[in-house]
Order: sequence, then C-alpha cells, then structure tokens
Amino acid sequence: MLFYIVVFFSLAVISAFLGFGSLAGTFSQIAKVLSVIFLILFIISFLRHWIT
Repeated sequence: MLFYIVVFFSLAVISAFLGFGSLAGTFSQIAKVLSVIFLILFIISFLRHWIT
C-alpha cells in the first residue's frame, strides 16, 4: 500500500509541475486517503500484535 501512496504522490507532483492542477488535486486526494487507510490498518495491526 505504501507503494501506491508513493506512486500517487509522485503523479500529483509531476502533474502539478506540468500545469494540470485538477489532476494533481485528484492524485493528492487519492494519496491522502490511501495514507489514512494505511495508518489505520497499521495501528490496528500493531495493537493486535501487542495485545496477543
């Protein structure tokens, strides 16, 4: 999942550099959502491992 976050962030930076503002915003929102999902799953995994 971290791979996809990096890919979408890179696509957002490249598209912003080339002047595609709305596309860059879309890619950055996708990267943000994926990073929140990753953090939630990471915390759940960490807590489940720590408790058992």
